[in-house]
Amino acid sequence: MAQYTPMIQQYLAIKREYPDTFLFFRLGDFYELFFDDAITASRELEITLTGRDGGGDERIPMCGVPHHSADAYIAELLKKGYKVAVCEQVEDPKAAKGVVRREVTRVITPGTMMEGKWLTDKENNYMAAIAEADGRMGIAACDMSTGEMYVTSLFGTAGAALDEAMQYRPKELVVCGLSQDLKPDMPVTYIETGAVNAFAVDQQYQDQARELDLAMRLAVNALLHYIGSTQKRSLSHMRLIKRYDAKQYLQMDNFSRRNLELTETIRDKSKKGSLLWLLDRTETAMGGRLLRRWIERPLLNKSELEARLDAVEHLKGDMLLRSDVRACLDRVYDLERLAGRVSYGNANARDLVQLRLSLEAVPELRQLLLNAGSRVLTELAEGMDECADIAAFLRSALVDDPPVSVREGGLIRPGYDEYLDKLHTASREGKNWIAQLEQAEREATGIRSLKVGFNKVFGYYIEVSRANLANVPAGRYERKQTLANAERFITPELKEKEALILEAEEKMVELEYQLFTAIRSEVATHIPRLQGLAERIAAVDVLQAFATVSEERGYVRPELVTTGECVIREGRHPVVEAVLDREKYVANDVEMNQSDRQILLITGPNMAGKSTYMRQIALIVIMAQIGCFVPAKAAKLSLVDQIFTRIGAADDLVGGHSTFMVEMLETKHALQKATAQSLILLDEIGRGTSTYDGMALAQAVIEYIREKIGAKTLFSTHYHELTGLEESLPGVVNVHARCEERDGKLLFLHKIEPGRADKSYGIHVAELAEMPGRVIERAREILAGLEANAAATSAQEVQMTLDALWAAPVSAAKEEPVSRLSPDEETVMAELRELDLNQMTPMEAMLKLYEWRQRLKKT
Repeated sequence: MAQYTPMIQQYLAIKREYPDTFLFFRLGDFYELFFDDAITASRELEITLTGRDGGGDERIPMCGVPHHSADAYIAELLKKGYKVAVCEQVEDPKAAKGVVRREVTRVITPGTMMEGKWLTDKENNYMAAIAEADGRMGIAACDMSTGEMYVTSLFGTAGAALDEAMQYRPKELVVCGLSQDLKPDMPVTYIETGAVNAFAVDQQYQDQARELDLAMRLAVNALLHYIGSTQKRSLSHMRLIKRYDAKQYLQMDNFSRRNLELTETIRDKSKKGSLLWLLDRTETAMGGRLLRRWIERPLLNKSELEARLDAVEHLKGDMLLRSDVRACLDRVYDLERLAGRVSYGNANARDLVQLRLSLEAVPELRQLLLNAGSRVLTELAEGMDECADIAAFLRSALVDDPPVSVREGGLIRPGYDEYLDKLHTASREGKNWIAQLEQAEREATGIRSLKVGFNKVFGYYIEVSRANLANVPAGRYERKQTLANAERFITPELKEKEALILEAEEKMVELEYQLFTAIRSEVATHIPRLQGLAERIAAVDVLQAFATVSEERGYVRPELVTTGECVIREGRHPVVEAVLDREKYVANDVEMNQSDRQILLITGPNMAGKSTYMRQIALIVIMAQIGCFVPAKAAKLSLVDQIFTRIGAADDLVGGHSTFMVEMLETKHALQKATAQSLILLDEIGRGTSTYDGMALAQAVIEYIREKIGAKTLFSTHYHELTGLEESLPGVVNVHARCEERDGKLLFLHKIEPGRADKSYGIHVAELAEMPGRVIERAREILAGLEANAAATSAQEVQMTLDALWAAPVSAAKEEPVSRLSPDEETVMAELRELDLNQMTPMEAMLKLYEWRQRLKKT
């Protein structure tokens, strides 16, 4: 490294401490990147790659961004999963002896972003940790911008722990004490258990950690260790660890969350078109984040759900109250993140003014809720700390419209600090004297064009044009600057006033900054109060959002029961209905239980609405279990502990899995995890393989769910042969998506009715897709031939089988038939004798023959 210049040596020394980050190295007004950082950054940020001499044999790759616009570039790198270390000049370059001293002041990672400009208002920015200890997996998740931290543990594999962590949609993951084989789609940092155990945990966390098991403590400590190694300031706002039991919530795997489009759509990952988009009528950012958490974690506690529903019912029925509550909430800024920035030490004066304005809206909101007549709303209001003392303190300390920069001055309200007021008076009086000086000097000298001015380089001056220099008083004016057409002067009196004014202004700016930091520190001592208030305001906001959307869209309160029923009258898919004209949406009923209507076998053509029907039932269940009214005429629902879905087809190319393999993996997950209280949605199981294999798998899955699990299940299929299970398997009920054929055209009625569909109408759907007419015509010809051949082939195979099975010799001694059939063959013969061929379709006969053939192959 000796061949490099001292500055490049300094850069390399710092870079070695942060090898996996982009090092933004401050040089004057720019942040510069060198070597591989520069090459990668120039590509990712689409900025020009240049070079510079650094003492080596070759020019060093270099690129840079202006310091005032660096945030935008940093945000872009964070979105792509990179980390950024910001290295600042920590001494005055003019006073430096040699290379200016530089230090990394913060490391910014996707999970440790604190600045509002890098965050989405209504979305948490979680990072999570997974750790293993004492046979349990600990999972911790925190959002540094709000101070939230959640922790749980479970028995199971690292994969199960990852599934739990993924429910937070973390931006990055910390893994402690596990092998490095987890491959989530996010940045992962692995930490050795020894390093975490050696980490000194703050006393506030030690006190809370006593209530956690070892796996939880290790996960929490791993998070704190990682945060401590990247951040350089206080994290006192992260005070409360919230322990929870995952079994308190309705569980959904990542497949189901994706398929149901709870918070984003499958197609373009956007919020619009999701359940969150529909329900988000919140007025505050913290309410929006809480709504997302509720949607991702529906409750299993019936009493808590009834309390939420009571509040929604009250707000829905009182339009004036709801309107007033929304108006109050509209005045509340993001208390959680404001508190986070105050504690973190990067809140500016405008942040504190927003905090004050938010607190000033609380008394009115609290009074509205106290007078609402609702027990739930009253309890929320009674628990609200208005923080009136904080609001009064900020009102007395800060002006209403302060500048953004806390170094500019003009932040502190007159009357807050006596010495600052004196400095303001001195500055103001000096400026008034100078303002009067211009007129006085014009009169004294007779120079009507004389001007008194100021600039940052030369200070105050008296300017006289060249034409009037002869009238300048001798001895009193001292030349200060020569211009092309004028001369600038100063007088002893002006010099004295200038010194007083500049000294006062310099002292004012410095004093204001000191006062502001003291104000911010004082507010930081009240962070727990502010967080508690924010939590309650967010809950009120979500409840009013539920009431608002329920009133606007005609939703009803669900009846929560414990009988295992799921009865929905005129149910609607909430999002599809919102996109379509409500009058055109076709509502459907569903009736399920855990006895005679456990499995609904749904048949009908593609595009007839089967998948929409299945999804709407799951969404109605989820809406009820977050405490929202539901899109139906009436709904009687038992709480569901888990939802599993296998809807849609997709390859997992990265994982090396075909569509069919993905289908099997998702189905296996449901069969392994589901209980009798679960809801399973299965769409076209077995379609990715041969007809017989697929049909056999589909039937086996249905039988397993019925006999071994007992979960309520919606099973959509094109295998019409499976509809016969209604007769042979108790609890299986046929329903179909009704369609009508009119004038050769297929009409989708989107109505789910009892019974099975008569055909699949696949060619009709292809025609709707505007396949070439020649293809459609030829397909119809081939279908007619196949149907005719199927009937003939079935009859022929039956006859051939009969001939083979009845070829048994007769014993001469006893003159009685002697059986040479195996036990399996005798069983097949017995079934054949009982078979009623007149009641079977050709395909059912072929399927039966296929089953016999497979059994006889084994003999």
